[in-house]
Amino acid sequence: MDKQWELLTLKEVCARGGGDIQTGPFGSQLHAEDYVKDGIPSVMPQNIGDNRIIEDGIARISSEDAQRLSRYLLREGDVVYSRRGDIERRALVRSYEDGWLCGTGCLRVRFGNDVVVPEYAAFYLATHDSRKWLKNHAVGATMPNLNTSILGSLPFILPPLPVQRQIADILSAFDDKIELNRQMNRTLEQMARALFKSWFIDFDPVHAKQRGEQPEGMDAETAALFPDRFMEIDGKEVPEGWQIIKFSDIAIINKATLRKDESLDKIRYVEISAVSKGTISEIINYSRGEEPSRARRRLSYGDTVLSTVRPDRKAYFLNLTSDDSLIASTGFAVFSPIRLDEWPFIFSGLTQDEVFSTLGSLADGGAYPSVNPEMIGNLPLFYPNNSKILKTFTELCKELLDLSEEKRREAVLLAEIRDLLLPRLLSGELDVSDWENAVEAPEGAPA
Repeated sequence: MDKQWELLTLKEVCARGGGDIQTGPFGSQLHAEDYVKDGIPSVMPQNIGDNRIIEDGIARISSEDAQRLSRYLLREGDVVYSRRGDIERRALVRSYEDGWLCGTGCLRVRFGNDVVVPEYAAFYLATHDSRKWLKNHAVGATMPNLNTSILGSLPFILPPLPVQRQIADILSAFDDKIELNRQMNRTLEQMARALFKSWFIDFDPVHAKQRGEQPEGMDAETAALFPDRFMEIDGKEVPEGWQIIKFSDIAIINKATLRKDESLDKIRYVEISAVSKGTISEIINYSRGEEPSRARRRLSYGDTVLSTVRPDRKAYFLNLTSDDSLIASTGFAVFSPIRLDEWPFIFSGLTQDEVFSTLGSLADGGAYPSVNPEMIGNLPLFYPNNSKILKTFTELCKELLDLSEEKRREAVLLAEIRDLLLPRLLSGELDVSDWENAVEAPEGAPA
């Protein structure tokens, strides 16, 4: 470490800038009935992603409660942690999140002024050593817990402010590109879901033909595949000749399980907390035998993977890799297409907003409401009698989802290079004043 750099504790760093480390409000200060539909977001542990706050499904409080709990409000530049469970994850508070609440079950780190560049701190707290230290010092056997004392004792390397800014700028360039790719992924997936909704939920082509109109945005050959009238099945209006089936009729649920005696060189593990709206923010590598006991769901190409815990949080992803070492948590339900070419249909259908709303209403279980995989498999969907409709849909959506996968892999590569650069920048091994050398892929980075 450069002799101008200091080794302090996180508590000392915060105190030097006039900041502090504080817990969110206790449960007695904020009850379930206090949450409102529209209001100020309250950041809970499930809203903490990989250095970003996940707004989907976030709880909200009234402005009156926000004023009452003003000491717990977040400010731009804060870092928020989960107090229990996945304690290694943290999120930097951005400008548009200023004024949100540090909710129950979270810890807020505030650095104060003129000592720490918040972006640098967020990257430092993401290092393997920092995360390992927290994991080793957390209390609780079955579920690790943090408190202000433990978090405040975390060792923290403090370079001069100009160096902090340079490190933050270098790593932020990677993060910005990764986030751009994620946003593009979501747009591409939304386009596939919108097409599914138009064809197989709202039946727009059928309604148009029933009115004697050409379906909007559809060529004559594709339009000819759809009927021009409806029939009734179990009280539901269905395109003529179509049927109502279940997802379990076209997909196998949890098809493959990792056996305890199965030999693998490594395990690449996906945890629920690392997944949000089609994005996997982190895949953890384990040597065989060191993986958590819940690492059991084997994945195959074309699998749609949804969380059964807090299903309305929309923790899902599509697996388009043939990596047999990729293993998901038992908290996921894995849907493998019986006919491989139907994976775009299954994915687009299972990730509709209406599906997550339905599953959220069915979930049960107190603090971590969940559904069983069979509940998801029993959800109904409308299935066309003309195989050419599915073939056309597959061709259109496969192009979108393949491009989404390409952007996802690029984001993974960027994250791997960023994470390889991180310790070298923090140790001073790389000269941060030389940007061109700093961004050159280090030895061992993916080609």
